Amino acid sequence: MEYRYTPSNRVCSQEMIIELEGDIVKKVTIIGGCAGNTVGVSSLIQGMKIEEAIQRLKGIPCGVRGTSCPDQLAIALEEAKCKIIGEK
Repeated sequence: MEYRYTPSNRVCSQEMIIELEGDIVKKVTIIGGCAGNTVGVSSLIQGMKIEEAIQRLKGIPCGVRGTSCPDQLAIALEEAKCKIIGEK
């Protein structure tokens, strides 16, 4: 299943496209942001259980913004988990 998320305007990325296979992150494409970081994070969580990815990424700050692309990805994964898998 595919889930699309528009991050907070406090980060550089403009859209996150998440492909899930059950509770496993199959693929993440992040549009915008620092390519090395966003591609790196996407690669690192590929094949990971959604809950583990959320725990690892949630709360990571970027400067004084109070959020970051990884934190926004955690929020997107929480929403995807809720909407696609039906869990909170």
